[in-house]
Amino acid sequence: MELLVGTLPNNKKCSCKAACVIVVDWSVQVMFFPSFLDGLTRTESIKKGRNYKNCGGRETAETLAKEARRNGLILTSSGTTKSNKSDKFTTVCSKGGKKGINQDCLMVWEEFGCQGDMIFCGIFDGHGPWGHLVAKRVRESVPASLLCNWQESIASTSEVDQNLHRFDIWKQSYLKTYATIDQELKNHSRIDSFYSGTTALTIVKQGEHLVIANVGDSRAVLATTSDDGHLVPLQLSMDFKPNLPQEAERIAESKGRVFCLRDEPGVYRIWRPNDETTGLALSRALGDYSLKDFGLISVPDVTQRNITSRDKFVILATDGVWDVLSNQEAVQIVSSTSDRERSAKRLVECAVRAWKHKKRGIAMDDVSAICLFFHTHPLDPSTPCKSQNKLA
Repeated sequence: MELLVGTLPNNKKCSCKAACVIVVDWSVQVMFFPSFLDGLTRTESIKKGRNYKNCGGRETAETLAKEARRNGLILTSSGTTKSNKSDKFTTVCSKGGKKGINQDCLMVWEEFGCQGDMIFCGIFDGHGPWGHLVAKRVRESVPASLLCNWQESIASTSEVDQNLHRFDIWKQSYLKTYATIDQELKNHSRIDSFYSGTTALTIVKQGEHLVIANVGDSRAVLATTSDDGHLVPLQLSMDFKPNLPQEAERIAESKGRVFCLRDEPGVYRIWRPNDETTGLALSRALGDYSLKDFGLISVPDVTQRNITSRDKFVILATDGVWDVLSNQEAVQIVSSTSDRERSAKRLVECAVRAWKHKKRGIAMDDVSAICLFFHTHPLDPSTPCKSQNKLA
């Protein structure tokens, strides 16, 4: 394998409209970062295979993100995006609740890393007085950092090992990314994340390979077809609540406490010792340093799935959706929406109505969703749905 700096071979073009660093195996040509070379030193570093390690690689990835945004391949607000190089189709929607500023934010990046067969989707639910700023900071940091870490791992791995250990490469890239960003939040001079934090649910679809990384209680649900032809929901992520046995055990070992307040029956929170003023209804989050010594962690749960012809779409949504809609109801709503460009919006609208009927007297939470369809042909709205709420 060899590193080259230049344009794509065979007259192929990248929508980032820049020269690219290309990792070339002469049987398979895979294109990575646009290289905005700033002198002979950086050029020589690439030729020697260093690939902008550390801050240089992150800066290059962030520049790539800016190019993708200018080319309309990044979506961070309600809307729809579709790459010309892919048969994937993505629609997103976010609506603020009744608790103040909308602390949800999201991102879809088509042609992630300037590769036509890759897409990045992320949804982030902030909490605490600075939660909206923490969530936005994480949204802006995760894609570029992940891309940098992944590219460095690829560049130092043989082609055979890349194929054998593709998921391991992604997992280690995710673990490094989340750890780095959590530390950056701790040291950030303008964002106070001591009592504030965010969830972070992201997926990368590379060809027919789906990698899911989750911190917090946002949820990913796949719509797939069962043997009898029904469209069923398959939960791809875990809601990390403090009362989960493995989470509660870790918290107890760290001297943290897990319990519900009298006026919040069923809402388990993690608490500091001898302190009932800073409880958090999550066992994993980015930020929230007041609880990091007492069992709260930012380590993502990273899983994978190989997409098959039976799999139709995946929903990523914050708990504002899942607090009032079941996995089955969400899949039914999306699959029965005739205009797929409205699917995320309709899901959010249904969740808003459900809050009014099911949670009367309780302030509505922020509600956000991403719908990623795997095929361009529309779903048959008559396809029946039935419940199958289990973890993959």
